Parts: sequence; structure tokens; C-alpha cells
Amino acid sequence: MTSLLEEALRARIDGEVAFDDYTRHLFSRDASMYSIMPRGVVFPVDQEDVAAAVATAAEFGVPVVARGAGTSLAGQTVGPGLVLDLSRHMNRIIALDPVARTAVVEPGVVQDQLNQAVAAHGLMFGPDTSTSNRATIGGMVGNNSAGSGSLTFGMTIDHVRALDVVLADGSTARLEPVSESERLRRAEADTLEGRIYRELPELVTAHEDAIAKGMPLFWRRACGYRLDRLSGYGDGKPFDLAKFVVGAEGTLVLATRIEVDLVPKPKKTVYAVGHFETTHGAISATLDALSCGPHQVEMMDKTILDLSRRKIEYADLGNHLVGDPEALLFVSFSGDDETVLAAKLDEVAALWERDGHGYHTLKLVTAAEQAALLKVRKSSLGLLMAAGEGTKRPLAFIEDTAVAPEHLAEYTARFKEILDEHHLEAGFYGHCSVGCLHIRPFVDLTDPAQVDTMRTVAEKIKDLVAEFGGVNSSEHGDGLARSEFNREIFGDELYEAMRQVKKLFDPAGTMNPGKIVDAPSMTENLRDRDALPPAPPLRTMLSFEVVGGMRDAADRCMNIGLCRKTTGGVMCPSYQVTLQEEHSTRGRANALVKALSEPDPKAALGGERLHEILDLCLMCKACKSECPMSVDMASLKAETLYQHHEEHGTPLRSRIFGSIRFLNRLGSATAPLSNVPGRLGPLRRLMERTVGIKAERPLPKFVRDNLMRWNRRRVTAPGTVGTVNWLADSFTTFTEPQIGKAAIELLESAGWAVELASGGCCGRSSLSKGLLDDAKKKATGLVTSLTRDTEPGSPIVGCEPSCVFTLRDETLALLPDLPEARQVKERVRQVEELLVEAIDDGRLNLPERSWLSGRRVVFHGHCHQKAEVGTAATMALLRRIPGLEVAEIDSGCCGMAGSFGFEAEHYETSMAVGRDRLFPALEREPAGTLVAATGVSCRQQIFHGAGRTAWHPLELVREALGGPA
Repeated sequence: MTSLLEEALRARIDGEVAFDDYTRHLFSRDASMYSIMPRGVVFPVDQEDVAAAVATAAEFGVPVVARGAGTSLAGQTVGPGLVLDLSRHMNRIIALDPVARTAVVEPGVVQDQLNQAVAAHGLMFGPDTSTSNRATIGGMVGNNSAGSGSLTFGMTIDHVRALDVVLADGSTARLEPVSESERLRRAEADTLEGRIYRELPELVTAHEDAIAKGMPLFWRRACGYRLDRLSGYGDGKPFDLAKFVVGAEGTLVLATRIEVDLVPKPKKTVYAVGHFETTHGAISATLDALSCGPHQVEMMDKTILDLSRRKIEYADLGNHLVGDPEALLFVSFSGDDETVLAAKLDEVAALWERDGHGYHTLKLVTAAEQAALLKVRKSSLGLLMAAGEGTKRPLAFIEDTAVAPEHLAEYTARFKEILDEHHLEAGFYGHCSVGCLHIRPFVDLTDPAQVDTMRTVAEKIKDLVAEFGGVNSSEHGDGLARSEFNREIFGDELYEAMRQVKKLFDPAGTMNPGKIVDAPSMTENLRDRDALPPAPPLRTMLSFEVVGGMRDAADRCMNIGLCRKTTGGVMCPSYQVTLQEEHSTRGRANALVKALSEPDPKAALGGERLHEILDLCLMCKACKSECPMSVDMASLKAETLYQHHEEHGTPLRSRIFGSIRFLNRLGSATAPLSNVPGRLGPLRRLMERTVGIKAERPLPKFVRDNLMRWNRRRVTAPGTVGTVNWLADSFTTFTEPQIGKAAIELLESAGWAVELASGGCCGRSSLSKGLLDDAKKKATGLVTSLTRDTEPGSPIVGCEPSCVFTLRDETLALLPDLPEARQVKERVRQVEELLVEAIDDGRLNLPERSWLSGRRVVFHGHCHQKAEVGTAATMALLRRIPGLEVAEIDSGCCGMAGSFGFEAEHYETSMAVGRDRLFPALEREPAGTLVAATGVSCRQQIFHGAGRTAWHPLELVREALGGPA
């Protein structure tokens, strides 16, 4: 039947249809603890495609599951039928009306995308989830999402005006508030829509008492069907099916066009950050904060804070805190009057001091002061997930309860008693202002005893919530994790009414079955227990033992989808261009998990479909730092390429790029003749046909007087502060030697004796092509040379981030048992750090005036630099140049990625990545603005794609120093 279903869909759908095993596996998971293999996946382009897919699935009796970003935490977006990915194509903003404060969007529009579009009008979409950079509006409607500002703006249900939907039979309808006369008119139709308008009011009327008594009283809820929203219709109250289906998790209708309300965006937001010695103390301070009329009150415990300190992407928060708090309570106030807001900060701080809450209150007024805090808060889930080890993970099954804030302290204390009783650890964070804390215990689902414990704890927490008059799900929905408890929560009559609702909207039960009503046990379909067999043995060249092996390195991904963001940071550049799940870090990690779970993982790693999925990975390493779980796709791809070469042989082009040091050295030795072929069109076209190097891509220009030749004839200066070793990388040494010259002269001016470390290649280029035997040989040679030929303990620096940081990362993975490799790693420094220290110590004096004074420079950081150490040191060095205005552009990845941008089949993707943010950012700068970039590939891409010549920051500092060059 599957082949017939696939054929029927391909005949009726304009979008893509995928039934291959890898795509199915990728869509068998979301951010929950569940996994269910779907029959196939459809990528609709419009409402007609959605209707055709639903109708076709209905013909074949196959369930349909709608999906946006796939970030649901309770298992709403996994199911056994046909998955409809509404995010890839249906992501257009149809209409904006700033006067009426409304927007019409397709379901795949991302929350931040909508907010950026309406920001110029001083508006925003009210619900502000922590996943705003990838959460789709369609997913928020399906889930009734809320966010940290729900105290002020409510939930998604409060902002939905109308929906265009596809019903279970494939017919379409418009859901909106209608008068009684209009309802009666629509009820006359002999259609599924007409039947709904006829029978649903009767159902509501018949169960008015059960609705009144059975619905949880607490307002912030995302559970069950919202019959309370229809209760009492008539007498001027419209019959509003649009709001009724919000939070239905795709079990009743599929929205294809959504009209939402917008709200005024506050001009200013300030934060009071209370520091507390206990989590309970922070929660107890909530009521004082609420008495001041805040926009939100959020809490993070020490678990989250400690995890943030371990990752460069989030570590800055620790620099702003006072002492070592067990918990933070941060209270925001929003408005237009800064004086009023400042008074509010003083008010809450005074109340906490009066009542003995906390030991310090930090006041954050500017956006720059708030950035570190907000970055960690938005990533709390991911940071907590990163604390998991192997299959012992922080799981979402009791993480979404809520009680009235006045009961939160007592409720949380009782909650913790239950966790302690069952020896469960958990992190605490969330929305104290609305009584919702996201508490995720660490559980190993491969251990039957822990699965039993999980269920026992879920039942006890459910009862505890009821005792306090709260809700079992306040924003994350029912899904597979909580739906089975709904009969007990709502009572028999109201639950049966909800079952009747489901039957009315979906007679055949094909719309995301098993959610909200008639659900399986919460312990069925568990990802780690049911969908993940033991990993077969595999010998790898790179060491993944620190994370338990190669499959565990890939399976660290918990699918929270941060790699699907399309704004800010670097990860994941190819996804930002294609918007395909398989081109996200999450998609690639899940594909590797599948391959590495096959009986013969080595053969699976050599498979062409897997190779296709990994092909557009630029190996930028952004996922290593930006992914909260630090999924290192660059290393995983390098190992996969190695295994692929073992199965199929190594392509000629890979060998060419892997030999880049030899070729660059040869090119330098034969320059300028070696530069001629790069300028001849026929030779470039021949090169493209034979080895696949794109003819349009300029080749580097070799310099005969390379850095090593220059160094041999120069007179070295004696050092007064010690010896530093300059890594003669395989690129700039032969093509841009002026950078190394500038750096060496700066270091000598700062009192360092500089030795040129030219003992070979670090293996970076071989690593990127999967030539791991060759990379290991090169790494061994360079480590041996650095150990033998340089002064023990002396710093090792360089100007090419990809080479310098290979010594800090992949060299250890290649040589885990070589002590010298770790010793070399410990000696690697950023040259910028040494120069900043020298300037600040007065050893390197830059004149107050130079030709750079009064100029502006924009800086683009290298991806590997951002991933390993960040750009702070480079920015600090540039800011030491007197009179120079310095700005770092949020430009993501340049798209070049070493050899990637030279390869004919990758050229268009490379340029598309550059056009995404980098090129437009440079085009916005006046012609007189200088451009700086640390990476050789970045400078090449900037010149080719933006027509700007980029300086290395070290060259600018040398220019500022002046004097003989």
C-alpha cells in the first residue's frame, strides 16, 4: 500500500514527497522522548497541497501529522502516518495591517520572522516563546504556546482571529467568530463543515455543567479541547471555532493560513535580577515581584547557571553575577517612560531587601547589559539537555505544570519531595509570574526500573497539581506524555464530550490520532528504549570516546531545533539556505544515528543517501558551540567521509585539496608563472570539467617571497618577555605573507622573540576531506616538530583560525594517546590576546593618530574562531587602535568554508550562504568603511561576492603602529 500511497501523492502534490528510510527516520522524532516511524513525508507548497495530502491519506486510511519546527516537547508531532512539513515552503507573510494591528501568515512563518516584519511599525506577536527563532506560528496555534510574557500578553489562543483550515476529509473551511445567524447558515451545508456547525453547539449545550465543573480553573492551560471557549455562545457572544481549535495539536483541523492580532512592542524593557542562596528563596520572592506589576518574572536555578559557564556561547552571564547564587529571579518591566521603569527596579529591590529575599539585586537597563542574561534564558532547555550523559537525559513529562503563583513556593517544595523520594535530580527554571516551572528529571529510558519510576512520579505530580488547583500542562500541550491522564483530569463526562468532539471533526480518526483523547500509555514509543537498538561496534579514526563513541556523539542531539534558526549566530548555514530538515545539524545527527544503528555501520556510513544528507555541511563547527548539546558535526562528517572513502575510494579532488600545503608551496616556488592558469578561461573550464573546481571562483595568488623566505633573511629581534612561536600555516604563508610579517613585527615590538614554526601542516585540509590517515600523519609530524624544536611552554600563535584551532581540537581527536598533543594544545594562544596584553601593559604603543583615525571598520569573524574561543579578543585588539570605530557584523558563515566554495557542485550554495547575511551587511556600508576578517576563506569570499578587499585585523594594527614595514 505504501508504494500506491506514494504514487498517488506524487500525482497530486506540487511539493516534494519523500518515502525513503532516512527522511522517514528524520521525521520520526521531535524534541520529546518519543519516536514513531511515519509512513512518509510531504512538503506542501500551499493549501491545495495540504488538502490533497489529507484527502489522499484519508482514501488510504493513513493518519496525518502536521509539523512545523518539530520542537514539541510532549510528542505532538510524531505519528505513524503521513507527516506534513508545513515549514519548508508555507512560510510566507501574506498581509500586514499596522493600523488594525493584524497579520495574515502561513503556518510555517517563524515567530521571529513575523516580529522582524512588524517591528518597523512598533508591533510584535504577543506570545514570546524561548524558541522564537525557530517556532512556527502554525506550531504555536497547534500547541497554544505562551512564553515568558504571558502575564502581560496571554497565550496564542488570545491572539488568533481567524484560520483557513483543511478538514479531515480534505475539504477546506474558514474558521472565525460568527453570529448565530451565520452559524445557522453554515450549518445548512451538507458537508463536514456544515455538520460541525450543526452538531458542535448541541454537544456544548448538553455538557454545559461538565464544562463548568471539569475544566481546570487556572487560566494558563494547554490541555484538552477548549469547550469552555464555546460555552455560553449566543446572546451577542459569537461562535468562534478559530479559538476553539487552538491547542488541538492538529487532531481536528490543519491550519493553512492564520490571521493573528499584534500588540504594541514596548519601547523599553529593564530587568531586576535577584541573587538567591536557595531555589526556594527565589520562588518565595515571586509575590513581592508580582506586587510591582511586572511584565514577567522568570527563574533559573544553579543547574542552568553552571551549565552556561561551561560553554563559550553562554559564559558571559557569569561575568555579570555577584557571588555564586543558587538561583536567579529576574523581573522585567516594560514601557515607554524610562523614569517610571527605573523606579520599578528600585521598588522591587527595596521590597526584596525589606522582606529578606536574596542577597543582591542586579539592575540591567541597556540591551547590552541584558544580552547575556536573555541568551542563557532562551537556551535554558538546551543547556539542561546538555547535562545528560548517554541515555540518562532530562526528560519532559512533568515539566509543564502550573499553579497559582501564591501557591508556587509550597507546591514546588512538595514537588521536590516527590523527586527526592524517588532519587531523581532535576533542573528548575521557568515562569514564576504565572506559576509554571519547567522541571525535567534525569531519567534513563533504557532502564525498565527508571521507566516505572517515571510513570509513578508522573501520576504523583498529576495528583499534586490537582490538589493545588493547577493544570497538568500550561503551555507545552498534552501530546503522548500527558494525554492518557485526561480522563482523570477532566472527569468522565467532559472527557467523553471531548471524544465526541474528536469523532465529529475526524470521523475516521486520521488526524494525529492518540493525542488529547484515546491516547496510548505515556511509556509507549519511547525513543531510547523502543527505537534505538544497541550500537554495533565500529572502529573510528577520530576518538569519540569522551562521549561514548560515534553514535553517542550524534545521539546527543535532543532535537530542540536551535539549528533551524535563520537569524543570528552561524549555525546552520546550509539549512538557512535550503530550509530542509536534512540540512540542519539535527537532521544530519539523526541521519547518522540511523546509519550507526545499522547491523553494519561501516557500510551504512558509506551509503550514498547518507552522503547526500551530509554533503552540504560546511564543517563550520558552529554547532559545536551554538548547539547546547555541542553536537560536533564537523568531526562526525570527517569520520563519515573517511569511512565512505574506505568503502568507495578517495576522489582525486579530495586528494588535491588534502595536499594544499604541498601545492601552495609549489605554487609559491614557481610564482608568478603558477598564477597564470588561474587567469585563463579555457584552463579554468577544463579544471572544472576534470576535477570539479568551479571556473568562476578566483584562485588564490601565490607569492614568491613567502613568509619562510622572508623570515630566513630577516634579522630577528631579541625578546624581553619571552619567546613566541608563529605557526606558518599552509595558506597565508604562501599567498598572503604580509599578514605573518605584520604579526611578527608587532610581536617583536611588544617585546617577544619570535620563532617561525614551519614544521608542516596541521592536517586541517585533510580532515575536511575525510583523509584521516593523512591528517593523523600530518598532525603527528607537526606536534613532534613543535615539541622538539620550540621552547617548552612557549606560546604558539598564528593568524589562520582553522589551523590554530585544529591544534586545540581535532589534533587531540586524532592523537588521543599522545601526551605531546595535549601539551601543544595547552600552549596555543590567540595572537590577539598577546597584543592586547602588550598594549595594556605599555609594551606596545600605538600612536594616537594614524590614517585609520576617524575611519570605521566592520569585522567578520571566522567560524572556527567563533566556535572555539569567540571573537572577543580580536574585537578588543581592534578597539585598541586609537580613533578607529569598530563594529562586528552579525554575518553568520561566509559560505566559503575552505575547499567547499571552490567545488563546482557547492558553488551556488556557497554564494547563497554569503548572500544570506554577509554580502548584504557589507553592501549597507559606505565605500570608505574598512572590512576585516580573520579567515583566509572569508577574505576570498568577501572579495568575490561583495567586491570588497578585507584586511586581516593584524594588518590594521600594524598600519596603526606605523614605522618601517
